[in-house]
Formats: sequence, C-alpha cells, structure tokens
Amino acid sequence: MKRAISLRAKADRKARRYAQLLADALTLGSSAAAQMNALNQLYNVDVSTQTLLVHDLQQLVTSAQLTGTLAQSTPGEEVVLFNQIPDGNGGQPLPADPLFGELVATPPVVVDPPVLQAVVKSPSPVAEKQLEPQLESVSDTEQTL
Repeated sequence: MKRAISLRAKADRKARRYAQLLADALTLGSSAAAQMNALNQLYNVDVSTQTLLVHDLQQLVTSAQLTGTLAQSTPGEEVVLFNQIPDGNGGQPLPADPLFGELVATPPVVVDPPVLQAVVKSPSPVAEKQLEPQLESVSDTEQTL
C-alpha cells in the first residue's frame, strides 16, 4: 500500500512538472512564432513560424488551459470515482456494525462453538459376551449402595 501511494505521488509530481514545462514551451513557441512573423514581414520572406509538433500541440491544448488545470488541483489530490453497485437490499439502510464504531441497539449475537461429544462405538459381539459378567457385577454393586 505504501509503495502504491508513493508511486502515485511520484507520478503526480512528474505530471505537474511536465505539464508546467509543456505550458512554458507552448508560450515560448507562440513568442517565437510572433518574432518569426515580424522577421517575415520585415524581410518579405515566408519562413515557417512554427514546427509541426508545436503547431499540433497548440491545436490540442493551450498554455492557458494547462496553467488553469494546474491551478485548479492541489498536489496529491485524489480522484473520487463512484462505482455503480447493485442494490441488494431493496434500498433499506444497512444494520449498524460495531466494527465500524456504530452503536448497536440490540445485543450482539454470540454463537457458541460446537461442543464435541465422544462417540462410543459398540464393541464387537465377541467382546460384548466377555464384558456381560463384568457389567452385571457393576450393576449389582450399584444396587447395594
């Protein structure tokens, strides 16, 4: 997460720097075109006033637009994107959740962990016959007590 935020901040700094440099370059291009136009009129020649790249960039964006965009945003400003999510509960408000610090009016539901019960397997028929006399003697002693 820290790395992603750091990369985002670095990209923002570079974009601001390059946008400002582009705005400055477009202003210099306009200034150079004006000087070249004056020289063309003075010497009665027809030398191109702009390069193709500067001409195309000035058609796409002006230095005033770039400067305005830079002035309207602050460094590190985040974009807020709203995602369309389906309405799964019919527009009803969600119940309060103490995890987010919301007060819950009803007592919390506590689920007890399941209790493991010992499974007693019946012994084999041979073992049952061997244990019958012992079980009868145990039951006789319980009756006398």
